[in-house]
Amino acid sequence: MARRRRDDQDEEHTDERWLVTYADMVTLLMVLFIVMFAMSNVDERKYQDLKSSLADGFGRSTSILNGASPTLDERGPTEPSAPTYDRLLEQLTTSEQRLVAEYVADRDRLRQQRAHAGAADDVERLLAVRRKIDRALRAAGLRGDVRTTIDERGLVVSLVSRHVVFQPDVARLTDRGRRVVDAVAPVLAELTEPIQVDGHTNQEPVRPRYFPTDWELSAARAVHVLRRLNEVNGLPADRLRATGYGHTRPLVDPDRPGSQRINKRVDLVVLSQGPAATRARIAAAHEEETS
Repeated sequence: MARRRRDDQDEEHTDERWLVTYADMVTLLMVLFIVMFAMSNVDERKYQDLKSSLADGFGRSTSILNGASPTLDERGPTEPSAPTYDRLLEQLTTSEQRLVAEYVADRDRLRQQRAHAGAADDVERLLAVRRKIDRALRAAGLRGDVRTTIDERGLVVSLVSRHVVFQPDVARLTDRGRRVVDAVAPVLAELTEPIQVDGHTNQEPVRPRYFPTDWELSAARAVHVLRRLNEVNGLPADRLRATGYGHTRPLVDPDRPGSQRINKRVDLVVLSQGPAATRARIAAAHEEETS
């Protein structure tokens, strides 16, 4: 009989085990509500200080957080706090401020060194591409029809010869122009960078006969060259883009004799894929190398 009573007591305890799970659930709910309550009471001043500190640390403006702020109450937006970087410096000792200044200077110097090194590498790569294009054009006897340069965008291959560019008011390349594009295309096909095709007209104040303005004419010329690169020479379409600049970007001074023949052109631009800071230094690095 004693053994049977013990079994009955065990069964009663087994039936009450759900209380443990219930108690755990209630505890978790209580913790959840406490956390939600704490999050709903954000200190606006501390939030603004944190936002400004993060913006200063990453070198960005706090305007990225413009719009409806989740921390505003019914009284309307609070006055934005002043940048906290100076206040933080004021709280440091003179030696600590010196360490911070040295760290910032070292960081800026390293960033500039990386940008310069990256620009030098990009220039060397672009110069190698230019040498390949030069050899291909020389082999085809077309070297004089192209002018190449390097700017902040990358390598610019300009089709400038009067034998290559389009006839007046026409958006189709001449036979020689098609030969130039076909000679350059195999070199461009070996690259991975995007290719931008820029169409340009000259600065003569004459309305095109077959187009409303020179904007449409320049864009049509760029698209014509783009289609030849894609449909005839097999360059992937996702690497190509076309842009029409009309008469707004002359290659040489429009007052210079013979400039109109050169300014009417199509540019094939091998776009550098380096960071913005690196691209900004490409032209300068190229000038240093060629000087």
